[in-house]
Amino acid sequence: MLRRPIQAAAAAATRRLAGNSRVEAAAVQEEMGGCSRGRDTLGKRLLALTYTKRSAVVEMRKWKEEGNTIRKYELNRIVRELRKLKRFKHALEVCEWMQTQEDIKLLPGDYAVHLDLIAKLRGLNSAEKFFEDLPEEMRKQPTCSALLHTYVQSNAYAKAEALMDRMLECGFLRSPLPYNHMLSLYISLGQLHKVPQLLNDLKTNTSPDLVTYNMLLSVYASRNSVEAAEKVLLKMEKTKVEPDWLTYSTLTSLYIKGGLNEKAVSSLKEMEKRVSQKTRAAYSSLLSLLTYVGDKDGVRRIWIKLKYLYHKLNDAEYNCMVSSLIKLGELDEAEKLYAEWESVSPTGDTRIPNLLLAAYINKGQWQMAEVFYEGIVKKGIKPSYTTFELLTRCYLKQRRNKEALDCFERAIDCVKKWEPDDKIIIEMFKNLNEDCDVEGGENLLVILRKKAGYVTTEIYNMLLRVYVRAGKVSLVVAERMREDKVELDEETIGLIRLTSKMCIADVSSCLSHRT
Repeated sequence: MLRRPIQAAAAAATRRLAGNSRVEAAAVQEEMGGCSRGRDTLGKRLLALTYTKRSAVVEMRKWKEEGNTIRKYELNRIVRELRKLKRFKHALEVCEWMQTQEDIKLLPGDYAVHLDLIAKLRGLNSAEKFFEDLPEEMRKQPTCSALLHTYVQSNAYAKAEALMDRMLECGFLRSPLPYNHMLSLYISLGQLHKVPQLLNDLKTNTSPDLVTYNMLLSVYASRNSVEAAEKVLLKMEKTKVEPDWLTYSTLTSLYIKGGLNEKAVSSLKEMEKRVSQKTRAAYSSLLSLLTYVGDKDGVRRIWIKLKYLYHKLNDAEYNCMVSSLIKLGELDEAEKLYAEWESVSPTGDTRIPNLLLAAYINKGQWQMAEVFYEGIVKKGIKPSYTTFELLTRCYLKQRRNKEALDCFERAIDCVKKWEPDDKIIIEMFKNLNEDCDVEGGENLLVILRKKAGYVTTEIYNMLLRVYVRAGKVSLVVAERMREDKVELDEETIGLIRLTSKMCIADVSSCLSHRT
């Protein structure tokens, strides 16, 4: 049997957020309440605990003290719904409470859910400790698969491979799930050379399922290999594995990249057949793909269907549709939809106004862009890094260097750590150089040194080129570079010599080493 797996690595990776939690919680409460909406249930009480500081255990004790019974199947369902809502703390509290109840008989599957929640909230070390402390009879296929999934999320491939070997010895590899976990790991780490052997092992012990085939399709799509992807589809037909919407979404994207429009349109039709109310995320993918093939009527049709199927659309769906309309050249329609979003969404999600801001800037509607920005600020929408980056580019195109520098600085203030964007730095120095704007160059260096923490030899060289073009002496550049631990190259030395023969620039108020 399986013995103690190995010790720690990183905490479990965070997963993609989905939808508006309050809307989802209401939907789940409605579902769990059944037809008797007014009836008080334990599920409703636990789902109403929106704040993590509140205790699920307290609510369960109260429920029992009021003379109510608590059944295991009911708690399992509640845990499942809490996990859907990303309410992992309360889900874990329910699992831990179940473990203390003598009248509740837990199975390996229950412990597998418990382990997954521990990994999400407390990290890999705690998940491994939980597994090690389990009774031998509970270290079965479900709990081993849960631990394997935790290793995969942490990119702990050595531990994952060792666990796979142990699972094989114990006869726990009779389903494709563990192999799919490993396939996901190898794809994410780029270790594609391990995939063929993994597939051979999978076929020896079990059979590929839909998830396996969809991941293989994603590999071939990343390589732009149409022929290999189509062979996977044929294999699915041969083995009677029914493709889903994701299968055809991947194929459509591949066809679009390859310029195979007829195949893309045909694949989209197959995808649409497989989209239903239960696969909500598929509609956004469908909208995007219809946009890429230029099907305006199709985009509008799917949007109408989406609004019909769901009572309230989330920000991601509005974001997708506004983006699609802009790409299709329907800016007026995008503006109307944006106004609709503003009227129904309280979130103030800046990603959606940023789409329109970018559209105005790309069309050269500078004044419209500024008016729109001022409008969203007045409405209480907090500008993001992207907002100020867009405005920076807007002002650079107008050669308004002072405003561009101000927006660039505000963009950097929006993030904890700035990811260097050499393209925008080069563009800003290009403008400053052409305008012989020495003061602007020094101000940009201040921002890069003090706010961004990013200075290089090339940045100093770009500043020196501004001095050369302006015919000014560059002050104490070599000293500043040494202070910043930036090396002088041959060009730097040559530029310093050139500027030393020029007149002194009046930029003392903005010298970078004094600010």
